[in-house]
Parts: sequence; C-alpha cells; structure tokens
Amino acid sequence: MSSDQTPSHPQNSAPHLLDGIAIAAAIKQEVAAEVADLATRGIRPGLAAVLVGHNPASEIYVRSKVKTCEQLGIFSDLITPPDSVTTAEMLAVVADLNARDDIDGILVQLPLPKQVDARRVLNAVLPEKDVDGFHPANTGRLQQGQPALAPCTPAGVIEILRRSNIPIAGANAVVLGRSDIVGKPAAILLLAENATVTICHSKTRDLPAVTRQADILVAAIGRPAFVTEDMINPGATLIDVGINRVTHLSDFTQIFQPEQPDFAKREKQFAEKGTTLVGDIHPSAFLKSGAYTPVPGGVGPLTIAMLMSNTVKAAKMRRGI
Repeated sequence: MSSDQTPSHPQNSAPHLLDGIAIAAAIKQEVAAEVADLATRGIRPGLAAVLVGHNPASEIYVRSKVKTCEQLGIFSDLITPPDSVTTAEMLAVVADLNARDDIDGILVQLPLPKQVDARRVLNAVLPEKDVDGFHPANTGRLQQGQPALAPCTPAGVIEILRRSNIPIAGANAVVLGRSDIVGKPAAILLLAENATVTICHSKTRDLPAVTRQADILVAAIGRPAFVTEDMINPGATLIDVGINRVTHLSDFTQIFQPEQPDFAKREKQFAEKGTTLVGDIHPSAFLKSGAYTPVPGGVGPLTIAMLMSNTVKAAKMRRGI
C-alpha cells in the first residue's frame, strides 16, 4: 500500500472521535464572515424554506435552519402551505420564489404530502437557487466537475474528512447506500477528491468482504447498527450518516455495551426518555476504527452548516462574485 493510501490513524492507537459539532461551528463562523463581507457590498443572502403542514420532525428541523440563518446574518423567509396543498399550488409557490431577487436559496422541506408530486416541485426550483443540490442540472454539473451546489450532507462528509486531516486521495472509499440524496453524491465527491470509490447496496454480494477493504467507510443505508465490527478494516475512518431511533430495551441491550465510550450516558438517557439515537454503524465497530463520527454529533450538524454555506455560495454565483 502506498503512503497516500495508509489509514491516517495507526491501528493500535485509540480511535479518534470526529467532532461534527465543532467542525460545523467553524464552518458557520466562516459563513458569517462571508455574509459580513457581502453586507459591505449591499448584499444580504436570502434563504426561503417551504414547510408544508405540521410534521413535528420537519418543524423542528426547519426552525433550526431559520434560527441558524438569523445567527449568521442570512435573511430567511418561512412559507407554510397547508397539508391540503396541491402540486399546482406548490409549483406556484416555487415560481414566486424563483422570481424574487431577495431569495438566493430555496429549500423545500421533505416529505411532502402524498398528493403532491415531490419530483416536479423539486425540479421546478431554479438550479442556481437549489441549495439542497437535488436538481438534475446540479447533479450533472457535480458529476462533470463543474461549479455546482452539492447536496448538503455529502458535502458535509467531505468537510469532516478534510478538516480532520484524513487522507482522501488514493484511499479506498466504500459508500454503503445509493440514494440520490446521500450515497451517489457522496461517491461523486469522493471521486473528485481522488479516492478509489466502491458503492454498495442491498444487492452487493459478500458485503463484509467489500467493506473490509475500506480505508474510508461512509454508511448511509438507513438500517440501525447494520455495520458490525467484523465488517471493518481495522484503523479505517468510519463516517456514519444514519440517524435511527432505538425505543425497545431489547434493541438497546443488543446495540450498546458497557465497554463503549458513552455507554453510561446512553443508559441514563434511555432510562429517562425511553429512546436514544444510533447510526447505521454498530457502536462496537468504532472501537476497531482509526477515526469515527458519533451519532448524534457527527455528520448531522454539518448538514445545516453546509446549507448555510450553499446559500452564500448561491448568492455569490448569482451575482458573478
């Protein structure tokens, strides 16, 4: 194995926790500085969030985005159509936001009600205002290495690796999951950083044999504690994109063990609230890693930070800055 392929952490050292909260805070600080610089030119980046109905999880998430906008000096506008909204009405909302000069980024919070054609609505957002990076035009540009707005979570994965000094060039990177939102764009971004990339999914033969080759493993399959320690290359960097809720005691005792670093905190939380979060990687696998992102506190905080970064990037690109 060549020097640029060597895992960045020796196999016999303690795993290094990659602190997503600290990295997100650094990115937000940089975004705030960019916003302040744009203000000297009379420009204030603007983000519109479209939140349909009253999905509690979506409401919390969008509130967090709006609050972060306020903290960083970004203008935000929250549009809240009712649950009964039609596809035509949603397209009209998007058309109005496309035409507004004070709006640089448009975020349509998913999921949308069943009667709404989500794909049509997302594709109606102008590519230059598509801060979620979902539009086919942005997907195509990303694939061709052209300037584009990248999906926030995969972009956050790259920032975690870069800012933690994890070598990407020449590394064997395995992406577990092939969704349009995380898996595929994460693979494209890793390729752009000169990693050798393998995408795995439910039809992959002998999955553990493939994941054991990974210097960098990105898990985005949506199955709690799916990646077990026997699937890990010792010393690998584990990036856990999954967020799964554990609510049954039998599941808790199967997943969380006393030798894990935050077991006492987890046990207390589960006893008090009857729930805790786990990623797609089994916590015992972290003990074999060189570095890992925890859940919560890993990739999650980066998603909002990268949304803010994309909004400022969109404001600059729209004005040719």
